[in-house]
Amino acid sequence: MSIGHTLLGLLESGPRHGYDLKRAFDEKFGHDRPLAYGQVYATMSRLLKNGLVEVDGVEAGGGPERKRYAITGAGVTDVAQWLATPEKPEPYLQSTLYTKVVLALLTGRSAGELLETQRAEHLRLMRDLTRRKQGGDLADQLICDHALFHLEADLRWLELTAARLDQLAKELAR
Repeated sequence: MSIGHTLLGLLESGPRHGYDLKRAFDEKFGHDRPLAYGQVYATMSRLLKNGLVEVDGVEAGGGPERKRYAITGAGVTDVAQWLATPEKPEPYLQSTLYTKVVLALLTGRSAGELLETQRAEHLRLMRDLTRRKQGGDLADQLICDHALFHLEADLRWLELTAARLDQLAKELAR
């Protein structure tokens, strides 16, 4: 996820302080990984330097000055281009799981046990996500569905690989 583009998108609804941006980000996107305040202010500093935001006002208080940021026309254009650009699909052509299976076979360890342990971990996470989905709002449901579909694909791969272990071991031995 592009933190900068996400913060710019949040600014399109109107100027906000860094604290307000962090709160909005965490509420909408940061359920599992809240944004650190330092990351918000470092990102805003970079966006300011690049002309994508401007300081809309400064308030003095008991602590440091509170800057209110507003998106610029260049920022709106940048967000629009980012939203219109499709994300590159991640094909996972050289996954860690595949590497572990091959190394297990090459080193005489049980690739079958490795796959079964991984399968159990995938199923555990799927149960957790299903519980979260059932108790969550629509955003949680959509995020959990995305993760569950990827985990289901991984499970299919784990099962297919387990069925082909003997064949893979023979090919690696050549």
